[in-house]
Amino acid sequence: MLPLAPCVDGKRPLTFGIVAGEASGDILGAGLIRALRARYPQARFVGIGGDEMVAEGFHSLLPMERLSVMGLVEVLGRLRELLSIRDRLLDYFLTTPPDVVIGIDSPDFTLRIERRCRDAGIPTVHYVSPSVWAWRQKRIFKIAKAVDLMLTLFPFEARFYEEHQVPVAFVGHPLADRIPLETDTRGARVALGLDPALPVLAILPGSRGGEVERLGNLFLSAAHWLQQQRRDIQLVIPCVNRDREQQVTALVAALDVQLPVTIVRGRSREVMAAADVVLLASGTATLEAMLLKKPMVVGYRLSNLSYALVSRLVKVPYVALPNLLAREPLVPELLQDDATPEALGAAVLERLENDTERERLTTAFTDLHHQLRRSADERAASAIVELLENRR
Repeated sequence: MLPLAPCVDGKRPLTFGIVAGEASGDILGAGLIRALRARYPQARFVGIGGDEMVAEGFHSLLPMERLSVMGLVEVLGRLRELLSIRDRLLDYFLTTPPDVVIGIDSPDFTLRIERRCRDAGIPTVHYVSPSVWAWRQKRIFKIAKAVDLMLTLFPFEARFYEEHQVPVAFVGHPLADRIPLETDTRGARVALGLDPALPVLAILPGSRGGEVERLGNLFLSAAHWLQQQRRDIQLVIPCVNRDREQQVTALVAALDVQLPVTIVRGRSREVMAAADVVLLASGTATLEAMLLKKPMVVGYRLSNLSYALVSRLVKVPYVALPNLLAREPLVPELLQDDATPEALGAAVLERLENDTERERLTTAFTDLHHQLRRSADERAASAIVELLENRR
């Protein structure tokens, strides 16, 4: 483990211990560090983080990539290493205590560290709520023992913690700060080489191989159905990396019909900005589509066994973030047996041709954008500063 640089003149500056385990957490951490450093120019930031945080002067004791593990099998295969990293990090925090420990997302890893640090008298903060409000709600009792403050990205999350008497601050979502309130649809189409005068459907079947395998053919079949109704529609699929690009290309090639599709590596936000309607899996992409003011249709399928289990565990009425935020069904959710090519295609066509509905959605999405556009980095920093001042 790398040592932290020695104190200057024997004086110990304010020290923030931060643990981020994924790229999204690295981005959040970098913004938080900038906001905290504006208040405490001499502060130190140490723990585990990625390139974005390091660029802000963060001292990462170990490469963040060692924590970036997805999937049960992958986690089990590296469990010993992950436990070793956790123990080494805890040993560092407990022997050289920072003024506060902040875990960013990655709850299976960070909450355990926060619990041990809090038991040792170190104030703790968790940034980005686990989906405890949606399923496995009894986890709230473990969270309450681990954190002095929860920072949430969405208001409905904050309401859940308030109901369970867990100190919480709703800080807003950084994406709402970064995405403009108005979208340049024509500019995005020109940049992607699309015809600005013809309608565009963006198709996002997910970022992981399993999702693309499950939803790719379904979404392509829906696109084929739609093209039978509207020959002028342009189809665009953004792929997060080369592997997904190759996977999608193979799916298109294996179709029984010729389907003209533009496949783009990366640039998913630009593709959604160019679209009239977005057909997508549930997840963060629904938030981006909402912030870009795009009508959308959400489709998702699991194995029958997984769906049976999940449907019993989930405690919320919607899966799409725009619906959860609005507390009403702004966008259609076609799940499991309801997710057929014809149903998905018909839902897209309705949103493509119903101008009144498009205007209504633009107004609703703009209102939600304003709700989330709260200078998240600054609010998160202010909440942490208030916690420290109260503890002193």
